[in-house]
Order: sequence, then C-alpha cells, then structure tokens
Amino acid sequence: MPEIIDVLFAPDSHEGMNVTLTPVHRWTEWTIPGHGTVSILDARDAGDSAQTQIQADLRREPADIVFFFDDGESNLNGPLDVPPSETKIIGLTLGSAKRATELEQALDAPRVRDRLLTVVRIAEKQSAETRRLMSLLAAELPNQAKIEMIRISRDRHAQLHVAQMLIKSTTAICAAIGAQPIPLADMPVLTALQVLMVSGIMYISGRERSLRAATEFIAALGANVGVGMLLREGARAMLKFLPVWGNVVCGMVAGAGTYAIGRAATAYFLEGASLKEAKQTYLKSRRKGSRRALPSHE
Repeated sequence: MPEIIDVLFAPDSHEGMNVTLTPVHRWTEWTIPGHGTVSILDARDAGDSAQTQIQADLRREPADIVFFFDDGESNLNGPLDVPPSETKIIGLTLGSAKRATELEQALDAPRVRDRLLTVVRIAEKQSAETRRLMSLLAAELPNQAKIEMIRISRDRHAQLHVAQMLIKSTTAICAAIGAQPIPLADMPVLTALQVLMVSGIMYISGRERSLRAATEFIAALGANVGVGMLLREGARAMLKFLPVWGNVVCGMVAGAGTYAIGRAATAYFLEGASLKEAKQTYLKSRRKGSRRALPSHE
C-alpha cells in the first residue's frame, strides 16, 4: 500500500511520502502536501468481525474507485474478496507482467468483470503503466478530485482538454460582458477574468496558482489594459457606421482577445512554448478572432 500511495500522490518525489498504512478497516484521511486530502479504506486482511463495519462504512460513504491489490505472492485461484457494489475496480499488482495477466484473468469473474477498468503493474513511479493509471484515475474520479489528479499525473491530453474548457467558458463570459453598451465600465471585469483564466491554466499545468504571475504573463504578451482598451474603443467607434452590429462586434472583440490570451497561456504553460512563441500564438489568434468579429457586406 505505501508503494501505491507514493505512485499516486508523490510521483515526482524521490523520497516518497513515508506513509505507513495499517489495515484499520475504516476510512482514514491522509493529507497530501499541496493537493488536499484523500480518504482510504484499507480492507486487506479483514476478518469476519470487520466485514460488517466495512460494509457499513461503504454504504455511508461509497468509494469512488476500488483497488484490488495483489502483492505478487497471494493465491489468485481462491474466491476474490471484492466488495459488492457498482463502483469501478482497478487491479494493481507488484508482480511480473505474467502476474498482471493472471490477475486480470482472476478478475474476469461474474459481478466483477463488468466493473473492471484495467489491471496495472506497479513497477516504478514514472513507468508507462503508472502514467496510464494516473490518466485513468483523472478520467474516472469525480470532478472535485479530477483537477488534482490531472495536476499530479501531468497527463498532457487531459490538461489540454480542461484548459480548453476553461478558455471557452471564460471567452463566452467575456464576450457577453464586452457586448454591454457601457463604455470602459467592463474593462476591470474583463481583465480580472482573463487573469483568473491564466492562473487556472497555470494551476492545471502543476504550478502554483498566482494572480501576480498571471498578470505579468499577460503583460509580457502585450495584452495589457492599454491594448485592450484600444481594441475595445476601436470596435465601439464602429457604432456610428453599424449601429445594429456595434455591441455584437464589441463583444466578439473582447471574446477574441480573451481566447487569444488563453491559447498563448496553453502554449506556454502546457505545450512548452517559449515566451516569444507564446506571444506569436497570441497575436495570430487575436488577428484571426478580430477578422471574424468584423461583419462583411457584399
């Protein structure tokens, strides 16, 4: 069990968490530095007297994932002690690749096979198998735990997916705010939302959330308040020519600028781009969005 805890919650630590778990057969909370807490119910070696308490605890607080742990030496031919529920199961083994195959065959049993997600061989922290396990957990765990697992796993696909969701939602909000007809009043709100978006992308990447660092990144892109104001008021000037489209254009320009900042932050914090490359991504995305914001007439 300590090996599993280290793999899941301290993959970058060379010393591990130095956690020693004993089969107390009750939900136990462990504080993971920088990532909150995790509740673990270790049901190994539970006798008949403890089974009643385990079932009561699981009814009161159902598990999000059940790990079926194999130490590589136990008998897999006997009946499997798997709690009856609909919770998904992941098999974990410390044995060889052959042992992992044997565990998968043992778990291919009635009332278990439909719940089995996969079997993973725990060999070392940064192996392909452990990375696969982390990615699977990031996909299967509830939303409140998903972000932390994505941060720990550094699953690039999952990170990009969450970042894109954040960018789209922030862009939509900024576009709606930017479409309001009150001049300049929305600038502090738009800037605050853009800073929060960048700090969120930073957090997803595994860095600490920092509003100051996010503000400095936006300034380094050249997307400062002065540029934003110029873009906004330039679009607003179109009101005299396109009174029907004016507010819509203002909103689309605000949304385009926000989306461009988000794309640049994704390139820099998640894709490994340099600051210069991130700025190019910002300028390219902003120009593309601004062209879409302008209505065409034939």
